[in-house]
Amino acid sequence: MILEKPIGVAGAGSIGCFVGGMYAAAGRKVALLARPRVIGEIELSGLRLTSFDGSDRTIPAHQLVLSQDGAIFGDAGVVLVTVKSADTAEIADAIARHAPSDAVIVSLQNGIGNVAVLRQKLPGRRVLAGVVPFNVVAPGEGRYHRATSGDIVIERDDADTAAQLSVPGLKMHASDNIAGLQWGKLLVNLNNAINALADLPLRQQLAQRAWRRLMADQMAEGLAAIRAEGIKPVSATPVPAGLTPHLLRLPDAIFAAVLGRTLKIDPQARSSMWEDLQRGRRTEIDYLQGVITEIADRRGLKVPLSRRVVALVKAAEASGKGSPGLTVEQIRPSNSMIDV
Repeated sequence: MILEKPIGVAGAGSIGCFVGGMYAAAGRKVALLARPRVIGEIELSGLRLTSFDGSDRTIPAHQLVLSQDGAIFGDAGVVLVTVKSADTAEIADAIARHAPSDAVIVSLQNGIGNVAVLRQKLPGRRVLAGVVPFNVVAPGEGRYHRATSGDIVIERDDADTAAQLSVPGLKMHASDNIAGLQWGKLLVNLNNAINALADLPLRQQLAQRAWRRLMADQMAEGLAAIRAEGIKPVSATPVPAGLTPHLLRLPDAIFAAVLGRTLKIDPQARSSMWEDLQRGRRTEIDYLQGVITEIADRRGLKVPLSRRVVALVKAAEASGKGSPGLTVEQIRPSNSMIDV
């Protein structure tokens, strides 16, 4: 059983701290590879986990192994990779140096290509893809708040790793089509950038039809690009991927009635890219909208909104002033920006 050994979290940011903390709360041994700021907050205040469902627990720092050194993975049975996509190759090198050869590596990252990088860097090891459907925000002082609903899904394997990694409050399910789910999650994650540019809580953004239409148009571009590649995305929600843009365009009252049955979002929820801009960190725009524009370049597709969003996020990154708080009209490309 892999859970008889410690669980390592490679890149303990918002998702990593929440997931790792839930394992610690369930009595598992957990080692968090984290930035000095994160380690300092947890050592001072403990690791506090709150959720949209009202749960609130704090794990004392002494119940966790906290370090900036990958040597903490020396006896890990599983390593959960939660770094940004651009850091995947570097963290794979650290895992190769320190984690046992029989440790299971599970990618809980956004984006499409991370598992391929991990497998290339970690030959002979068991590397599994995963999809995290929920959002976690970090208010500070060692607190990590789960703001939306959903269970983690990972690639099915003979050892039934998904079942072994399920603990109370953190369920994991196995899938035979994890690639389809990853592409479906990418479509949803295209809103990360829009939310980051808007400087609005997700629930407030989704409550306004103008913002939802913008999100729908962004998803429609993404769907066209993905289908041009011959890929069938699988929705991470009960609503099929192909129908989601139509749902988003519905009048507010109808949309609210449907959304209330499919997804729980609390008022604190914001996208991880919004948090990146606020903290002056590099975003994952190249691994989200950037994937769509790369496909469009190869396939000769017009994706003006995706290109516009990439440009705006990169400008916000360069300014270092956090979210620019743009309006729908400021984000939408003008006719002069449309691909020709």
